[in-house]
Amino acid sequence: MLKSKTRRAVIREWMALAPEQRRSAEQAVAFARRAVERHSLPRSRRTPHAVMIAWLTPRTGRP
Repeated sequence: MLKSKTRRAVIREWMALAPEQRRSAEQAVAFARRAVERHSLPRSRRTPHAVMIAWLTPRTGRP
């Protein structure tokens, strides 16, 4: 899957969670750990986990 499609899918899954399940950075880390198992990313200098955390961080704590 292309990186942009993967990004949209991961963000969509994150925002679909209940607000109390996506409030903290620890919850984002746990979610990213599970998402890395479900989605593949093209090779990069950063780890797939770090890439997904970067996508989720701006959306952590949003209502």
